[in-house]
Amino acid sequence: MKKSFLRRLINRALHALARVCPGCTTLRPALHRLRGVRISGSVFIGDDVYLENEYPECVEIHEHAMLSLKCIILAHTKGNGRVIIERDVLIGPLAVVVCPSGKELRIGEGAVISAGSIIMTSVPAHAFMAPPRATEVGQSKVTFWKTSIEEFMAGLEPIRRSSSSTNAKATPPGPAPTPEPIPPENLGK
Repeated sequence: MKKSFLRRLINRALHALARVCPGCTTLRPALHRLRGVRISGSVFIGDDVYLENEYPECVEIHEHAMLSLKCIILAHTKGNGRVIIERDVLIGPLAVVVCPSGKELRIGEGAVISAGSIIMTSVPAHAFMAPPRATEVGQSKVTFWKTSIEEFMAGLEPIRRSSSSTNAKATPPGPAPTPEPIPPENLGK
């Protein structure tokens, strides 16, 4: 799959245009088709979507797939693989799909990849994939608005967890304790 320098340069220029141009169902898919991405039917490609720069021909997107804002699709890691996004798939904002070298990664028909997910293996049809949810790891004892970064960082307090809770299955934490109010004379410091 060796490409000429000119072809690689043209692919990168088309890719840069596709990331910023309007036309999520018209111009962007057309620019990616020119690069070599296999797109069938009508698809939605959101703003700043990164679609495999080096091997665009290793990405296949089927009808009615939606690639949301700033998602990333990589069909290579130290060598090319193949990414197939089947019809009616939704890939959420900031999701990352990475195909290992020499493998095929398939996102099944109707699957939903939620925002911020990292996908490194094939996804079955109609699956809903979500990342671990954010958990509280500390408390902010000072507001960021009127403090320096040093004061803000000094005001962060980690949540202490017992060693037995690290082996237990994660459970949703209860309501966070209300932090003590900051005295008015310390607000401007």
